[in-house]
Amino acid sequence: MSANELDFERCYRAVATKDARFDGQFVTAVRTTGIYCRPSCPAITPKPANVTFLRTAAAAQQSGFRACRRCLPDAAPGSPLWNTRADLAARAMRLIADGVIERGGVPALADTLGYSQRQLTRVLTSELGAGPLALARAHRAHTARLLIQTTPLSMSDIAFAAGFASIRQFNDTVREVFAVSPTTLRDESRRRNGDTLPATNGLLTLRLPYREPLDKPWLEWFLSSHAVPGLELWEDGVYTRSLRTPHGHTTVRMSVQPGHVRASLALHDMRDLAPTVARLRHFLDLDADPVGIDEALAAGMAGNRAGVVLSHGIRVPGCLDGPELLLRTMIGQQISVAAANTHSARLVQNLGESIPGPLAHLFPTAAAIAEHGAEVLTGPSKRIEAIVAAARALADGDLVLHSGRTATELRRDLLALDGVGPWTADYVTMRLLADPDVLLHTDLIVRRGAGLLGIDLTDTARWAPWRSYLTMHLWKHALAHPATVPDGAPGARKARTVP
Repeated sequence: MSANELDFERCYRAVATKDARFDGQFVTAVRTTGIYCRPSCPAITPKPANVTFLRTAAAAQQSGFRACRRCLPDAAPGSPLWNTRADLAARAMRLIADGVIERGGVPALADTLGYSQRQLTRVLTSELGAGPLALARAHRAHTARLLIQTTPLSMSDIAFAAGFASIRQFNDTVREVFAVSPTTLRDESRRRNGDTLPATNGLLTLRLPYREPLDKPWLEWFLSSHAVPGLELWEDGVYTRSLRTPHGHTTVRMSVQPGHVRASLALHDMRDLAPTVARLRHFLDLDADPVGIDEALAAGMAGNRAGVVLSHGIRVPGCLDGPELLLRTMIGQQISVAAANTHSARLVQNLGESIPGPLAHLFPTAAAIAEHGAEVLTGPSKRIEAIVAAARALADGDLVLHSGRTATELRRDLLALDGVGPWTADYVTMRLLADPDVLLHTDLIVRRGAGLLGIDLTDTARWAPWRSYLTMHLWKHALAHPATVPDGAPGARKARTVP
């Protein structure tokens, strides 16, 4: 399928075979029933003459179709297109998922992307079948359904938390999208699943679906080895961390389960549910298409030993907070992972905002590090000066880090900072934007992994557009053979630091 058009025959084959890999990549709108479904919906496959395939749920809703209450198409993993594409529509979708329209309206989205509202609306309608307001409305409907079905919150509280302007707007939207009232939606869920989990003090427990397979050992290694004391905790297969959100903060507990990630969120403000879920999905790379990626990399590895050691379903960890990612990456330059965690923990302990709960602090704001970082950080003075200068640029707005930026502009701005070289700029770009096509070819561990597997890193074209995933494979393979990376090797400590 191309970026703009859906191939009818390919889509229909996916629907006929109930192929869950395509869930979230498009929806099936059935004209005879007025319902739209995910491709893997267990219902009888409709006749070709009766279906239309649309890129987004918002487009289906705008065309008058109702969401299937059996397959819940809005609960499918998100489309991997929003990461593999870097055009305006894809960048807008990432920001809409992060709640930009709920917080500032369409003007805020347009300003963030650098386009006029009219231009933005025209592009989104052409590309995705719906304008920014309709796309945001679809996200609000999804958030509302989550809260209706998984919490005992009152409908008025749910309307507020999901971002609706009024109870009437909330009721009308739920009826239009799901063809039943909010109360009926909750009653149906209780009959299917029993009583909902209690939402005490904002605690919600959700299932975040992903496309299988998923390389669980790699993801768990990454989370556990980079956990900063006081900010993050890894214990018995559960990752816990505190996180600043648009309206306050949250503490998140996550564990990888078959087919989904179980996530418990202690939200300070329920309005932060949708952006927090979007950030968690981005952080764990849950919207990737692992089968497609693995097939492409295996084809590129034909003739290499790499084909027999490919880890199926490997993910490229994203980030939960752009400024935190940059500053922790700069802290970790030229030192080991453990040392980087220690330095970051000292910042958290001394400059992080105190919050209630098992993790007592948030990561410090850029302003706090700009003002007091030099008093807390230790190490070479040039490195400290570079970190403080980067924090000051973030605090003053001279450097902006968000998922709606283009890779070219972001990398340019990062390289303009003192103390930031190509490796750091590429690493931050890869994780902040979920860019699938960044090969860290200068990294020592990556180079060692390539040597072990007989891969020529100068021949990079055949790995596009999945070079970030190749980087993860090479890291994993090299780290599984630590004897091949002597501690005294030049650059070895830097290469092992993967903040």
